[in-house]
Amino acid sequence: MEKEYEQWIKKADKDLNTAKSNINNGEIEAGAFFLQQSAEKALKSLLIKRTKALMKTHDLVILSKKVNAPEKITKYCERLTTLYQETRYPDVKSEEDIKEEINTLLLYAEEVLKWTKENL
Repeated sequence: MEKEYEQWIKKADKDLNTAKSNINNGEIEAGAFFLQQSAEKALKSLLIKRTKALMKTHDLVILSKKVNAPEKITKYCERLTTLYQETRYPDVKSEEDIKEEINTLLLYAEEVLKWTKENL
């Protein structure tokens, strides 16, 4: 039987693929949302493996600190956390603004996922 943390990392991979698909199809806001979700689920996977407990938060900075992520990863998490708000609330940032940095955001999510897998 699959362990809980393994289920979470699979969801993180799936969300990253969904993000890429959305971005490639021009659905930038949806893609950005799934980038944040991928990083969140990856970090939760590691936290669950280490503590056997799920922390219910969307704040990736808090999660990254709980798993002792390096400063670079926490910095990526800071940006991805604000991205979550930008994709959920129409008055925060426009899709055009997000589109300008989508490749950087994709890299951030990929790096969080990579680091997490290396530490699982």
